[in-house]
Amino acid sequence: MSALKKAKGFKKSRPGTYLSIGTTLFGALGIIKQVKKARTEQDTLQLIDAAVSAAAVVTSVALLVRELKRIGDDDVLAD
Repeated sequence: MSALKKAKGFKKSRPGTYLSIGTTLFGALGIIKQVKKARTEQDTLQLIDAAVSAAAVVTSVALLVRELKRIGDDDVLAD
């Protein structure tokens, strides 16, 4: 298998999925800052926006974890 094909399959691989989970969780840091700012300013609309963003992060991580379980032994980079 050529290196280019392996690179194209990285997103669907176990390491690629772990990287996606990490970057998604890194985005949660911005949400935490947004919540703190909204509470300081007592801005309900910003707080709702942060809650919706947090729900999106949780959903994304759950989908990625499910994808990890599905990958199993058919990892494209395992060869």
